[in-house]
Amino acid sequence: MKKKFSVKKIISGLICALLFSFGVNAQKPKFDISKDLLLVQLDCKTDIDDLHTAAGLVTLLHHPDYKNLKYLAGAGTYGIQEGLYVPPNELMKLAFKNNWVDADKEWEKSVDKVVNKVLKTINNGGSVWVAEAGQSDFTADWVKKLSEVNSSINIKEKIHVVQHSDWNESVTEPTKLKYTQTVTDYHKIDDGNAVGNGTPGLKSDGKVDWESKINDKHITKVWNTAIRLGNEYNGKDGRYLNESIAEGGLDFSDLTEVCYILDLMEIKDADEFFTYFKVE
Repeated sequence: MKKKFSVKKIISGLICALLFSFGVNAQKPKFDISKDLLLVQLDCKTDIDDLHTAAGLVTLLHHPDYKNLKYLAGAGTYGIQEGLYVPPNELMKLAFKNNWVDADKEWEKSVDKVVNKVLKTINNGGSVWVAEAGQSDFTADWVKKLSEVNSSINIKEKIHVVQHSDWNESVTEPTKLKYTQTVTDYHKIDDGNAVGNGTPGLKSDGKVDWESKINDKHITKVWNTAIRLGNEYNGKDGRYLNESIAEGGLDFSDLTEVCYILDLMEIKDADEFFTYFKVE
């Protein structure tokens, strides 16, 4: 598939190169697909948007550019917010097989699994990028455990955390939020729920024609499962009512952080996302 936005990327690259030549490094660290690890941590409480985000991630990973991307997904990585959990296990198993952790059911075991994966990545010369599709409580716990296991690791250099939501920060246990922001390389980006603020706006109020662009039975099944489960739990038993989804739209706004990590910030909205990641 042809890459879009090449002119913008070339211009951006030239500007950054000029800045660097004058001793100003304006670039954030870049994700190295050959050795870095992507962690996508979904809180699933109490908004159903994480279900759509999981489906969006599967769509992205199917693209040839990312077929070798090393990743680990997580569910139940919530903070101190009240309300009921949105059970994602059916979707997570379908989408990621065994390549995910269930922090809702096994928090400490999930922390250990992430630490082991992170250690292997760092020992192989890679860094770790965290798409914080929720709160930072889980991140704080595994980062602390990582530093205890190997105190020689430069956490600020090796662990990059990306957050897009003020609300997510507000319902993270305060000491854990401060720890994550202080110890890791913490990136706060503009909210992915809106269009036109410099990040992809991956929340739609109306129907998105994704079916015509996804010619793959597995990915189609993943999306249909995410939509079905989302409709089942949306606003139920006191859970957050996602009005955009209730009106037939999609909300995978947390995938904005993955777009930031992979330098895909030129994508405008949900429609453009499916055009960009069209599956033939």
